[in-house]
Amino acid sequence: MYRISLFKCPFFPFEPCPVPQLPQCCCLNSAGWLVKDLVHWRDPKKSGVVFGLSLLTLLSLAAFSVISVVSYLLLALLCVTISFRIYKAVVQAVQKSDDGHPFKALMEKDVSVPPETFRKHVDASLTHINRLLKQLRKLFLVEDLIDSLKLAVVMWLLTYVGAVFNGITILILADILLFAVPPFYEKNKTQIDHYMEIARTQVNTTMAKLQEKLPGAIKRTKAE
Repeated sequence: MYRISLFKCPFFPFEPCPVPQLPQCCCLNSAGWLVKDLVHWRDPKKSGVVFGLSLLTLLSLAAFSVISVVSYLLLALLCVTISFRIYKAVVQAVQKSDDGHPFKALMEKDVSVPPETFRKHVDASLTHINRLLKQLRKLFLVEDLIDSLKLAVVMWLLTYVGAVFNGITILILADILLFAVPPFYEKNKTQIDHYMEIARTQVNTTMAKLQEKLPGAIKRTKAE
C-alpha cells in the first residue's frame, strides 16, 4: 500500500505540486478508500457492477437526452420498489403475518446531512477553488512565460480533441480508463515509473533550456 503526497497539476503534467492540507473527514476518507478499492478491482463483482452501470449510463446519455435517461432510471427504480412492496403485501396477506413495511429499516435510517460534515465539505471545496483561481491568475496574466505557453499548447491541442470527440465520448473513455489503468499500473509499476521518470527528466531539461533562451522569461521560484 502506498501513499501519495504529491499530485500533478493539470496544466503542468511534469511539475509536482504540494497537496494543500484539508480538514480530515471520516466520510471523505471512507469514500476515497471505497473508490480506490473499486478502480483497483479489489472485489471484482462490485467493480464489475459499478463499471457496467456507469458505462451503461454514459452510453444511454450518448443516445438519449439527460431528462429521458434520468426519467427512465427513476421509473425503473420505482417499478422495482412498488413491485416488491406489492409482493410483500400479498405474501403477508396469504401467510396472515404482520411483518410491517418491507422497507422499514431503510425508512428509519437518518439521511440528513450533519452541519459539521457539510461545513467540512464546503471548506475543502473552497480551498481547491481559491487555489485554482490563484493558479489561473498566474497563467492568464503570464507570471511565468513557460507555464502560460504550456497552457496555450494544451488548449490548442484540446481544440483538436473537441473536433473529434464530444463531451459524452470523452466521459465514456475516461470511465473505461478509470477502471483499466489502475490495475495495469499496479502490475507494471516499476517499468512505468522508470519510463515516466525518463520522460519527466527530458521535458524538464528541455523546458529549462527554452526558458534560459527566452528574453524576459521569469524564473520559476520553487517552494522549499
